[in-house]
Amino acid sequence: MADEKPLEHAVQVTDVRALRALSHPLRNRLLGLLRLNGPATASQLGRTVGESSGSTSYHLRQLAAYGFVEEAEGHGNARERWWRARHRMTSWQAADVVAQDGGAEVQDEMTRLQLDGHARVLDAWHEQKEQLDPAWTAAASVNDYALRLRPDQARALAEELDAVVSRWMHEHPADVSAEGTELVAVLADVVPLTEWPT
Repeated sequence: MADEKPLEHAVQVTDVRALRALSHPLRNRLLGLLRLNGPATASQLGRTVGESSGSTSYHLRQLAAYGFVEEAEGHGNARERWWRARHRMTSWQAADVVAQDGGAEVQDEMTRLQLDGHARVLDAWHEQKEQLDPAWTAAASVNDYALRLRPDQARALAEELDAVVSRWMHEHPADVSAEGTELVAVLADVVPLTEWPT
């Protein structure tokens, strides 16, 4: 019988060592796959990401050491070790991380991973959009907005956007399929610029 324990909504990371563990690109990808697709073995994940089961097993144990993943009870048999994500999302305060030894480097790496992830999601959407029902053409939305804000206003905007998306995530989690639905990515960035790129 499969483990039906729901994922916790989010984990707030305060320890730079935990964030450093997550900043490894393969670990980050493995965690993302477990969040989206549910429990899996190291071998299954290895085939998906093109790595050996030994490599994925090692990285899953590292994620488990920091509480990002855990063994999935009720899956497989004595020879198979199944893993599951513990949370739907990870969050942290950049200022808290940067204040710790080595935190600036870890924050930079996490930002690079997020930017790379955003680019992969948008590229995948562009390549896959013709395979979707035409109703998705009208539903898809790619936007950019320019505002002039103070730091406190930018933070308030980010918190408001996060609250809206968090509510929708709670009502429509990505790891729970429902008839007529597709996986939808919401990329919401609030970033200051000294000037608009040309």
